[in-house]
Amino acid sequence: MGRFLLGLILGIALIPVVAYGWFKLGHPPVAVADPPLPFERAITHVPLNARIDSEMIKTAPIPADETNLVAGAQIYHEQCAACHGYHGKPSSFGKYMFPGAPQLWEKHRNGLVGVSDDPPGETYWKVDNGIRLTGMPSYNKVLSQTQMWQVTVLLANADKPLPPAALDIVNGSQPAATAAPVAAKAK
Repeated sequence: MGRFLLGLILGIALIPVVAYGWFKLGHPPVAVADPPLPFERAITHVPLNARIDSEMIKTAPIPADETNLVAGAQIYHEQCAACHGYHGKPSSFGKYMFPGAPQLWEKHRNGLVGVSDDPPGETYWKVDNGIRLTGMPSYNKVLSQTQMWQVTVLLANADKPLPPAALDIVNGSQPAATAAPVAAKAK
């Protein structure tokens, strides 16, 4: 019985040593083209979803009016489109990220556009906090809360008709110079 317990203890102690050796000396999947580790999505999505559910604001504090939708479209153009693409014009490199950056103006299999099926508070949380190891940065030091809500409200309404000025911007047809500039975040 003593040998069994000693073997069990050594076996359990050996697992972290072998794992450390594999990470330190082996070839763990760290390149974007590498296949994910087993259960990698579950390991990252379960705590992410739990945190978002516990911290997200339930209702947007700004209306989805023309002013906010156009401002949100301009912010999207300046801050988001490079990775997430425009309507009908996907990002040239977003699909090569790991995980791939969702194309926020494309229809899903369920017919909804982008993240318009997510609660606005979830999208706001992701814009505000970012998501580790995905390429999604935190914008809480870049944009004001109002600006983050404006882009959130825009994305929440991506499957609805947008004002013509906002539509021109999210179609990528209005050059940035002719759109109203986004004010820098006040310090």
